Amino acid sequence: MKPISFDKLDVFLAVAREGSLRAAAKALGLGPPAVSHRLKALERELGIDLFIRTTRSVELTEAGRVLLGRAGPAVTELADAIEEAKDVGGSRKGTLRLTVPWSAYRIIIAPVLAAFRDAHPDIRLEFSFDEALVDIVAEGFHAGFRLGDYLPEGMVAVRLTPPLTDCYNAAPSYLDAHGRPRHPRDLFDHRCIRYRQGSSNRLADWPFQEDGRPFTVDPGASLVMDNFRAIAQAARDGHGIGWSLRPVIADDLRAGTLESVLDDYAITRPPFHLYYPEQNRRLERLRVFIDFLKAARRGVSA
Repeated sequence: MKPISFDKLDVFLAVAREGSLRAAAKALGLGPPAVSHRLKALERELGIDLFIRTTRSVELTEAGRVLLGRAGPAVTELADAIEEAKDVGGSRKGTLRLTVPWSAYRIIIAPVLAAFRDAHPDIRLEFSFDEALVDIVAEGFHAGFRLGDYLPEGMVAVRLTPPLTDCYNAAPSYLDAHGRPRHPRDLFDHRCIRYRQGSSNRLADWPFQEDGRPFTVDPGASLVMDNFRAIAQAARDGHGIGWSLRPVIADDLRAGTLESVLDDYAITRPPFHLYYPEQNRRLERLRVFIDFLKAARRGVSA
């Protein structure tokens, strides 16, 4: 049996509730002929009569009373579910699940998190920190943050930063003891703190540029970590030279707890973007979050 359309059931319920085709038509905003046509089509599909029609009244048959008793609450529940789903999409309340690399959190989110929570206390932010690419749809995230050259295809992307510069760095105490590299090839004589990529299990390249030409070096690793926050801390603690995006350690550079090296050879990477599937475009709490981040980033240089 083919599924019964909602509009036919709606007509049936309206006639049962209002007591006549004319009153049901008025309640539904339809013409009486349209109500009569849909009701007859429903009876044909079911193969039963739902009403006993006389010149004075419309009364439910026994089959009609059974249908009303079961379909009435079900249709009401369905209508309530539809309205609740609309409320969820259009509400400024609820949870936003976000996948975020530590660098993006440090640059974009951390400086404004307190202000956002004060402005929107009914939105709960749930962060999952991951440097690897994540299938946000399969993993149930509403949105993610990644550099522009790592954005998945088919996603809506919102740029949130300018291009970002690499920064090789170490504690001044380490550099005083072991010397300051003048060229990337000097790194082979230093203790280097390297990042291991979770997705490929490879040590991440250390890229540079010289006279506009890109190249990489692969110095030995005295420490290997899979977390950029830990790498920055190890560099602060004097364990060697690490890598970071410059804005992530800007406070350390200003305070002198870290010192940058090889700045003339550092490359510039694409901006950070927030990205999400097209289906989430109308998610109000996501829109509110994006608008807040964009407003907070205006005039801020990385």
